[in-house]
Amino acid sequence: MNNANLSVLVVEDDADINRLLCRMLISEGLTAVPAFSGSEASLRMSLEDYQLILLDLMLPGMTGESLIAQIREQSTVPIIVISAKSTLEDKVSLLRLGADDYITKPFDQEEVMARVYAQLRRLQYAPAAGPDGELLKVRGLVMDKQRREVMLDGQVLALTKYEFELLAVLMSRPDHIFSKSELYRQIWGGTYLGDDNTINVHISNLRAKMAGVTEEEYIRTIWGIGFKLV
Repeated sequence: MNNANLSVLVVEDDADINRLLCRMLISEGLTAVPAFSGSEASLRMSLEDYQLILLDLMLPGMTGESLIAQIREQSTVPIIVISAKSTLEDKVSLLRLGADDYITKPFDQEEVMARVYAQLRRLQYAPAAGPDGELLKVRGLVMDKQRREVMLDGQVLALTKYEFELLAVLMSRPDHIFSKSELYRQIWGGTYLGDDNTINVHISNLRAKMAGVTEEEYIRTIWGIGFKLV
């Protein structure tokens, strides 16, 4: 991957940790921009674009959770949370809020860089095109890939970036069973490490949004294999 022009915003109020993360990124040829509070991060994002955000949660000025919610109102930039909070409930809550990945402190430097590259590789991914190049249709489900809009039985579904990309892959081959490793590779661009929560949470969110419109089942779990759209 060509790291030129790839800029990462590092939002961490601990100066030592912020410097460490920035050094790690710079050593890989990436541009690292430090921010030490939620409000500073918000200001920086209003002034320039970033390809990735590394985000602590306990920040002065604005909490990490509030910053994620604000970012998701206007951007689909990948967000990796790096936090001392480590419960399953914390991780699931943040993924549902809009975070793309979660690393627990104290962190391993190699793991951080592996997850950074997994997110950056996603920038090179484009879901497979449908037969007409723009629209995918499965029963009452219609996806306009150019406009990034999805309608179910005439109602618009408000989907996050990863919910949209998951659904695009599933709709590209209805009735095909996609394994978790296959979905992870196509959408996140990296090697699947057996972390079920990332994919499961996004699938669960998709099902919940569809259930708000129709009682029909669209996404089926094939236990031991993966998921398919029916």
